[in-house]
Amino acid sequence: MTQGDYARETVYSNDPVAVARSFEEAGARWIHVVDLDGAKAGCPRNLPTLERIVSSVGCRVEVGGGARDFSSVDALLDIGVARVIVGTKIVKDPNWAALLFAKYGDKVAAGIDARNKKAAVAGWTEDSAVSALKLARRVEAQGCKRIILTDIATDGALTGPNLPFLQEIAGGVSIPVIASGGVSCLADLQALAEAKNPAVEGVIVGKAIYEGRIKLAEALALQ
Repeated sequence: MTQGDYARETVYSNDPVAVARSFEEAGARWIHVVDLDGAKAGCPRNLPTLERIVSSVGCRVEVGGGARDFSSVDALLDIGVARVIVGTKIVKDPNWAALLFAKYGDKVAAGIDARNKKAAVAGWTEDSAVSALKLARRVEAQGCKRIILTDIATDGALTGPNLPFLQEIAGGVSIPVIASGGVSCLADLQALAEAKNPAVEGVIVGKAIYEGRIKLAEALALQ
């Protein structure tokens, strides 16, 4: 998708397992997967495909999209997913979020998907009044171990990451933050590395790899 718009969707492959294997062959140690159908439906919709991905690669797989109750988180962990990203429910139900982080520890991450610095929910189809920074600080206080931060305006746009926003969030918490959205070339990755915020643990790259703008092996060599 581009900027979270389901009407602007591009299919790059009908074989996600083969794509995952190609990432592993290039040296990836983690693969980030989003169940887009699950994000809209409110529960995982692609468990068989996710299980095939997990069983076909040796690297760790993190999955987001539709995990809004403990049974969904358990279902994903049971098929071998290493980390489940939870977004909508932690925004809408703070009490449940505290239970989530206490129960699963570093097996879950807070997915903060932001539009105009406010958290978006339900597969980015709904906006909330919750500040992304306040949400980041709240989940840290609740025991969250890691944040996956997506800037929706840059996601899939290949216009470069929103560095000021990333620095605002990463500088406002002490837990690791993984950035997502906007990366278009190796120079963008270098800019992220040069920002030198110790909280920024990594970056998710998708469209730039699919469109040949970045070779994964070269990106990994920057580490």
